Amino acid sequence: MAQHHNPSRTSPSSARRHERWAASDLEPLLATFVRASLPEERARLLADLVAMTLPLADAQAMRYAGRGIDTEDLVQVARTALVAALLRYEPGAGRGFEAFAVPTVRGELKRHFRDAGWMVRPPRGLQELRAEVVTTEDALRQRLGRDASLDELAASLDREPREVAEARATASAFTPTSLDAPSPGGGTPGERIPDPSDAVDRVLLRAAVRAEMDRLSPRERVILRLRFVEERTQSEIGEAIGVSQMQVSRLLAGLLERLRDRLEPLTAA
Repeated sequence: MAQHHNPSRTSPSSARRHERWAASDLEPLLATFVRASLPEERARLLADLVAMTLPLADAQAMRYAGRGIDTEDLVQVARTALVAALLRYEPGAGRGFEAFAVPTVRGELKRHFRDAGWMVRPPRGLQELRAEVVTTEDALRQRLGRDASLDELAASLDREPREVAEARATASAFTPTSLDAPSPGGGTPGERIPDPSDAVDRVLLRAAVRAEMDRLSPRERVILRLRFVEERTQSEIGEAIGVSQMQVSRLLAGLLERLRDRLEPLTAA
């Protein structure tokens, strides 16, 4: 019984053995494969076709190497897409197998990046723009003989520099730096992130509150103590200081608004 062909198991020596075949040999072999009806013959022909065209798949995988996904995974995706292209190809129906297969393989590689490559997934629009940025950067580098500036890249893409810069920044979403990784200067990045409950901030805020309390009148301080320390009702506070519950409500509202205006800058994030 014929075994199912696994493209990832095709040996390098087998691939090299078929590299000498001219491209003109491929179309007749593909036509023979399409006409073949016996399973054993189709399996043998498919193995020969895969070995012959492996360099095409591997070359496409290498175009995406070093961008955050393991190279072996990229090669596997590219080779699987190559087999799918071989199975779908109709000889004589287009401009040749390479013109048909390359977009198929690239499409699968891009889909793999989109679905599996992000540790922190940015919006789809940014993902697509980043793919354009990477391709355009490579093309401009070859044409200019140097890295393109942000403005040159934005002009080539017909985008605003701000959009291009944002798309470039998504590169870190593939492999974010660990907060626990050692830094050249000692310590870790995580140790340099401000603590939202920093003791210094609490001390400064407490000092500011104390200063504001000192600015209040004796009656205002009594009202705040009765309400927030002794937790009395407005009616009880009114009885204690000799005013109505309505007056206590207005006094409290005015006091809190005044304190909020003075302390808000210190508590703003």
